[in-house]
Amino acid sequence: MTPDGRYLVVRGRLWRRADPRLAEPERERLVGELMTARRAVAAALRSGDADELGAARAGVHAAKLALGERGPVWWDDGAPDYNRRMARNTPYAPWYEEFTPAGSVLDAPQPTE
Repeated sequence: MTPDGRYLVVRGRLWRRADPRLAEPERERLVGELMTARRAVAAALRSGDADELGAARAGVHAAKLALGERGPVWWDDGAPDYNRRMARNTPYAPWYEEFTPAGSVLDAPQPTE
């Protein structure tokens, strides 16, 4: 997790965390909805049903919006959003380099978005 608590880092990429101001029961409910929607995406992919897939992906998106992982940022200090960016290409790079061994897979050039 970044020092400011805004992102998780997975394989060198920043992923926005859920809004910490959410009450725990609400966060748990929304995470449950997200997991249900993700299972629906998997089922729709297996079945090949494009309509089901669209609905399931919309459910994932809605849950992520409600959690604060997508859409407008949940912080209010005007800082930009670096969601889905490589940590080494953001202002978090110096912090991230402290945890990334030189020559590691995460230190290798990554495809650009």
